[in-house]
Amino acid sequence: MDKKYWPVVLFTAIAFGVLIGGKLSIFGKQETLISNSHKFKLNRLIDFIEREYVDNVNTDSIVDLTVNGILEKLDPHSVYISKNEQTFVAESMRGDFVGIGVNFYIYKDTVAVIKPLIGGPSEKAGIKSGDRILFADNYQLFGKNLPNDSLYAKLKGTVGSDITLTVYRKSENKKLKIKLKRDVIPIKSVDVALMISEDIGFIKVNRFSETTYQEFKKGLDKIIAQGAKSVIVDLRDNGGGYLEKAVQMADDFLEEDALIVFTKNKKGRIDKTKATKKGVFEKGKVFVLLNENSASASEIFAGAIQDNDRGIIVGRRSFGKGLVQREMELGDGSVVRLTVARYYTPSGRSIQKSYENGNEAYYSEFDKRFESGELYERDSIKVKDSLIFKTKKGRTVYGGGGIVPDIFVSLQSKHSEDALELMMQSGVVSYFVFEELDRDRKTFANLNFESFVIKMEYTDLYFNNFQSYLNANGINVQLNKNKPLVKRYLMGEFARQLFDDEKYYEIILKNDLMVQEVLKQ
Repeated sequence: MDKKYWPVVLFTAIAFGVLIGGKLSIFGKQETLISNSHKFKLNRLIDFIEREYVDNVNTDSIVDLTVNGILEKLDPHSVYISKNEQTFVAESMRGDFVGIGVNFYIYKDTVAVIKPLIGGPSEKAGIKSGDRILFADNYQLFGKNLPNDSLYAKLKGTVGSDITLTVYRKSENKKLKIKLKRDVIPIKSVDVALMISEDIGFIKVNRFSETTYQEFKKGLDKIIAQGAKSVIVDLRDNGGGYLEKAVQMADDFLEEDALIVFTKNKKGRIDKTKATKKGVFEKGKVFVLLNENSASASEIFAGAIQDNDRGIIVGRRSFGKGLVQREMELGDGSVVRLTVARYYTPSGRSIQKSYENGNEAYYSEFDKRFESGELYERDSIKVKDSLIFKTKKGRTVYGGGGIVPDIFVSLQSKHSEDALELMMQSGVVSYFVFEELDRDRKTFANLNFESFVIKMEYTDLYFNNFQSYLNANGINVQLNKNKPLVKRYLMGEFARQLFDDEKYYEIILKNDLMVQEVLKQ
């Protein structure tokens, strides 16, 4: 399958001694000398390579390998982030960047605009879906197979800086020069907040960045104003982020002084975080959706809700990450995220799964869950009787590797359906829909959402075209047995590109198994 379809510190301890006796003082000096000799050995080796090695070697890359090698001996979440990677990671966690504001992909060696972001610089300047960006100022973007970092560098810049885009508009068969000013572009961590029934609101959080709580609070206020008596917080596939943002979210659901989370470091210091009196949804029903990819801050939130008997956890056992990292700068733009503590849910559970068999086994545990049947049957979830804890009201919960849901929802019963649903949520569907729209945008130009839904429900044209599209790209999947599922995801992606994310979720959630389980409660 074409790759384009699969678009996601060590710090120097300062030793100090107290002169309380000759022997202890001498021991401290010996320990420091040994430590310094190890550092000196590494520095000398790198100097030898730079001066004497027969070939030219990028010693920066050697240092990177050394740092990575050290961290791999610690735990799976103590990681080194290079200077180049850190720029991207920092933007993602900050929740914004400075750019032109378009969703795009590389179509036949050309930057094709899937959709300009609403209210962004490109939309304001008149960029439209389907436009091909040929030049950024005088720099040619087409026909070069530019790596993403080079492409982003040409489109990003400083706030208020000018850029002139030369675009080809297929619908008008002409080139246009469009001048715009770069601006701050938000990176959403809350995909959507909407009502799925008269009194049930739904909020989808994809990660925990600096802006997550602001986005979440805005969405929560919105659905409360629309009459929400129950709230679904969807944390499926949310790998975490800033712990304090999950804490702020939990605070909105918990009564004052309820314990949210506590951490313990190597010295045994315990730091507790409790809810304040500012909660805005302390009485209504709460449901949290989890799956095997929900981790870290997602588990903090879910654990706080579960242990305080505040809501119901629906889905499958979460990932199992209970380690707290601190980001530490290494002086050259690179950083290390070093594990500095463990976190515990209010009942005292550590939900960190074992990493004693190494990183590869740690991250491939999904395969073991699949093979054991855990993803299909709740009874297959392995829990340790020695790690039993009690919620505030005395319910039994388990530690030792993830949050076990109160209501279990399996993957689809047929393995082929599981793989198909994953594919239908991937970039291949987005690219197919773009190309279908690009072929004839006039067909959809004057449709409102209701007319669009009717059109899509009563035609198999795009279903058949998608089967042909997969075949032409070497993807040997037969869709006929799962026609309703395929048509639902295709309609959802058409809605996203023609309307917005909210319309996508309105369509997708109608047949979502976990949401359906909530509606039964």
